[in-house]
Amino acid sequence: MSKNWRPATKLVHGGTLRSPYGETSEAIFLTQGFVYETSEAAEARFKGENDGYIYARYGSPTNDMFEKRMCLLEGAEDSRAMASGMAAVAAAVLCQVKAGDHIVAARALFGSCRYVVETLAPRYGVECTLVDGRDLKNWEDAIRPNTKVMFLESPTNPTLEVIDIAGVAKLADQIGAKLIVDNVFATPLFQKPLELGAHVVVYSATKHIDGQGRCLGGVVLSSKEWINENLHDYFRHTGPAMSPFNAWTLLKGMETLPLRVKQQTQTAAAVADFLAEQSPVARVIYPGRKDHPQADIIAKQMTGGSTLVCFELKGGKEAAFKLQNALEIIKISNNLGDAKSLITHPATTTHKNLTDEARAELGISGGTVRLSCGIEDTQDLLDDLAAAIKGL
Repeated sequence: MSKNWRPATKLVHGGTLRSPYGETSEAIFLTQGFVYETSEAAEARFKGENDGYIYARYGSPTNDMFEKRMCLLEGAEDSRAMASGMAAVAAAVLCQVKAGDHIVAARALFGSCRYVVETLAPRYGVECTLVDGRDLKNWEDAIRPNTKVMFLESPTNPTLEVIDIAGVAKLADQIGAKLIVDNVFATPLFQKPLELGAHVVVYSATKHIDGQGRCLGGVVLSSKEWINENLHDYFRHTGPAMSPFNAWTLLKGMETLPLRVKQQTQTAAAVADFLAEQSPVARVIYPGRKDHPQADIIAKQMTGGSTLVCFELKGGKEAAFKLQNALEIIKISNNLGDAKSLITHPATTTHKNLTDEARAELGISGGTVRLSCGIEDTQDLLDDLAAAIKGL
């Protein structure tokens, strides 16, 4: 029955487990371990001969509800909840590679994601090639006999580039590699990477899934086979487990996810159109606009725009700082997907560790600004931006 529910219903009721007390809101099982009625029962559980929980690092009823609800929303067979989005990314990549393997990744990645594939993996003998992910030919040319993993985010952070997920997935299938997609910016409501052929999907649940600035979290979703053969042991033995309290908080966030994302996306579209008409703004990038460079791909693989807008000011860093400092409602923060509107300057925050050349390749200049739209009144946000732009 639950598989036939629409997303909003799944996000309220999916995966719910109730204790004998019949609570309405999901319970928080804030425990480290679990007890067994007999020694024989403990032995059987560790052998996997009967179901049940062993240790909170492996799983708990609250985490189980979060994982099942995410699976229902994403259309995945299995998942593992992680302590943060970066724990999810690192686990998804590293659990399936060994020394001598090769990773092909889009160069347009969040700074910490680039660190995992470009700096950390090579320390353990795993090679990496970064490509301009917008052109499928670049992916094809980068493939080697030892390529095992392909990794991308789409839309990208912060310039909202969009990559042809189905096209990259087809290339991965041809060589037996696995495609990992970071789907944070699209949210599971607007893009379904598994349906497009991706093998693994990762989220920073810190963003839209919590969406209210309260806690960290991440999740990795895939087939049961991939989870069991690759992620299961890595997860158990390296310990990136999510706190049950955070899992409960994220379950509460999921209940309002469609309402928040709908409002945020409508506002972002209005903000993008407004910014496009302002003379101090050199360019606006928004997946919902017809002038987006990959509008044709967006039409094929996304069912909505985004809660984020990227724009570039003609006055460079000085203008970007002046605009951000003049805002009243919109707050300066490196987070995104929050109920509060947040703005950041990528060159000096999220992507500051990249070289000037690497930032230029990604289209990040001193004037580049990333705006995450919240659920405030749209006109109030437009007025806030208009006043700040007037000061330029």
